[in-house]
Amino acid sequence: MSILTPTPEAIQTAARTIRQGGVVVIPTETVYGIACDALNKDAVMRVFEVKGRPSDNPLIVHISDWDMLEMVAQDIPPLAKKFAEKYWPGPLTLVLPKRPEVPMETTGGLNSVAVRMPRHRVALDVIRQAERPIAAPSANVFMALSPTRAQDIDPEILVEVDVILDGGPCEVGLESTVLDLTDDTPRILRPGAITRADIQAITGRPLGLNPPPDVRKSPGMYRRHYAPNARVVLVDALTEGQIGLSFEEPANPQQIKMPDDPIAYGAVLYTALRRLDKPETDTIFVQEPPDEPQWEAVLDRLRKASASLR
Repeated sequence: MSILTPTPEAIQTAARTIRQGGVVVIPTETVYGIACDALNKDAVMRVFEVKGRPSDNPLIVHISDWDMLEMVAQDIPPLAKKFAEKYWPGPLTLVLPKRPEVPMETTGGLNSVAVRMPRHRVALDVIRQAERPIAAPSANVFMALSPTRAQDIDPEILVEVDVILDGGPCEVGLESTVLDLTDDTPRILRPGAITRADIQAITGRPLGLNPPPDVRKSPGMYRRHYAPNARVVLVDALTEGQIGLSFEEPANPQQIKMPDDPIAYGAVLYTALRRLDKPETDTIFVQEPPDEPQWEAVLDRLRKASASLR
C-alpha cells in the first residue's frame, strides 16, 4: 500500500473509499487514525479486525460540523454546545446519548457515542467530501503506540487498509481528551490536551470521579495501553548506562532529552518511545514527570505504557 500526499485528488479518493465501505488512514492533530463510515457496521467491524481491538471498546466518531453531530447524537445538552463552541475543531471528545442510526458496533454496545471535530485540514476535508461521520481510532495495533507520523504506522496496519494519507507530523501527539456528558456531573474519561482546568472553567464546578475500570465509555480506559514492545519503567532519574527518556542532558546516545513543557513533551512522546523501541531493547526507562495537573495527560500515557497486562 502506497502512502499518498493529500492532494485534492487523493482526498477525493479517500472520501470515495469511505463512502463505498472502505478503510483509510488519515492524519488528525492528535494521532493518525483508521477511518471508516461510522454508520456502516460492516466497515466498523473491519476496523476492529484490522486493529485486533476488543468489540466492547467504543470508537470515536469524527464530524465536520454541527449538523453532522445531530446525525449521531441526540438529547444534546446545552453544555455540549459550550464545549463545542470553545474547543471544536480540536482535541476534545464529548460522550453523548447516541441516535439509533449509529450501530452498536461503533459504540461498543453502549447507548452513548463519543464524538469530536478534528482540527486537521486533511481530516476535515475527507469527512466533508465523504459526507459521512467517520469512526477513526488510532492507526495502531491494539495497545501499541499510536502513530504521529505516517512512517510510524505499523506494517500490520499498512497491508490491511485501502488508502493512506500523509499529512505530516501530528501537532498534539496525544489522543484527545474525552469528556462524558451523559450524566448530571461531567467527568473526564481520558485526559488530553484540553486539561481538567480548561474543562472546569466552562462547567464552573468540580468534575465527577473517575469511573470504575470495567466501565468503558471511551477508548484508552484499559489498564495497559499506548505501549512500546519494550518494557517501560518509570524512575526518578536515569543512570548513565540506561536507555530512555530524561529531562537531563543525555549520558549516552540512547538517552533522549525531553522537553520540560507538558504540551511539547506530549507532542514528541510517542516518536521518542518508538525511536528507542528496538528488538534488542528490553527496557526503556523514563524519568517520571512531576505529578502536577498540567502533566495529567502525559502521566496517564506513561503509566498505561508501564502497566503490566495483569
